[in-house]
Amino acid sequence: MSTREADDQLGLLQGTLDLLILRTVALGPLHGHAIAKSIEFRSQEALQIGHGSLYPALQRLIKQGLIAGEDGTSENNRKARFYRLTAKGRRKLFAETSKWQRLSEAVGRILMPLAEENK
Repeated sequence: MSTREADDQLGLLQGTLDLLILRTVALGPLHGHAIAKSIEFRSQEALQIGHGSLYPALQRLIKQGLIAGEDGTSENNRKARFYRLTAKGRRKLFAETSKWQRLSEAVGRILMPLAEENK
């Protein structure tokens, strides 16, 4: 990865990866690699999810009862664990999405005047 590519990627705030995983598996069961690729695609490659971050997050979400894992076969005919959202996970996704939207709007209100001042 070039320096420019690294600069273009966004860092994730703590807890954000969990929210992105919950939102991604809300669309249907996916294996880990597909979850990472979906997040990357839907963020227009701004977010790159490494396995060193993804799999501990998946285990944490399973422990919390927010997702469940089930063994299956991937599209490449390989063994894979597929993750799906639980009812508890759906409630958490709704609550955390609402919080994230409020936070994003608040930060946007603070940053907007700065952008206008530089015109």
